[in-house]
Amino acid sequence: MALAEFVDAHHHLWALKAVHYPWLMATGQRRFFGDPTPIQRDYRVDDFLGEPGPFTPAASVHIQVGAQDPLAETAWLNNQLPFPHALVAFCDLAADDVDAQLAAQLSCAQARLRGVRQIVGRHEGEDELHGTDRLLSNPRWLSGLRLLESHALSFDLQLTPGQMVDALRVFERVPELPVALCHAGSPWDQSQEGLRRWRRGLEHFAELPNSVCKLSGLGMFKPDWILEDLKPVVMTVIDVFSPTRVMFGSNFPVDKLYRPYADYWSAYYKLTQGFSERERQAMFVGTARRFYRLSE
Repeated sequence: MALAEFVDAHHHLWALKAVHYPWLMATGQRRFFGDPTPIQRDYRVDDFLGEPGPFTPAASVHIQVGAQDPLAETAWLNNQLPFPHALVAFCDLAADDVDAQLAAQLSCAQARLRGVRQIVGRHEGEDELHGTDRLLSNPRWLSGLRLLESHALSFDLQLTPGQMVDALRVFERVPELPVALCHAGSPWDQSQEGLRRWRRGLEHFAELPNSVCKLSGLGMFKPDWILEDLKPVVMTVIDVFSPTRVMFGSNFPVDKLYRPYADYWSAYYKLTQGFSERERQAMFVGTARRFYRLSE
């Protein structure tokens, strides 16, 4: 089984001697996504393209992954070929020097920079430690979002379901800024009531016309998943956002902790078999190409 074409809209690469990732190289620390020990090694383009199985992306989008020096990460990535095709970098949008940070990223990434990710919510158990849960109420952060808007860039939004309504209020104030909701809005609570609360949050956020939702990182929320575990999440996102506002990503190599690359794409493929070819083309290719301005 193979997809004729798909875009991996959310993955990471790293070279541990070229760039330092404090979260990744910390020893003996279990994170919200699990134990990082198995992925504490280089993960380069050859590793990404060499994942076993019949699924090889036509294009990909690299999402910043917590480098100590975000500009060093971008500089290293900009020398990697032929993947990724687009970069989503880090800038501290609430910082005094955000203008300089963004200008440096634009210069370094050259034509491949498409947007910025600054994590708003990871997991309720960790967010208070990082202070990211306070960004939504920070007026300077809103000014940083407006700076992205003025540069015709996008924003990758990672948050938790309880933050959806507050996030909607913020992003309504930057109506021209395209926003990609990462990891399906982080449905950590997989109980029936938890999924109902998560869906309500999605429905609020989907009111934002410039928003799309990315089905990625699903192994984080159910590490021992089988196909039926992913079905309610995948179908809810498609129902709320519609196929023209949905895209798929692997979140590799983080999600490699749970299952092989081919398992995720096989699951996405099977779960969308009831949709038309046009709808599947939108979800697997069209939305990502449009949102991240990827050439054919």
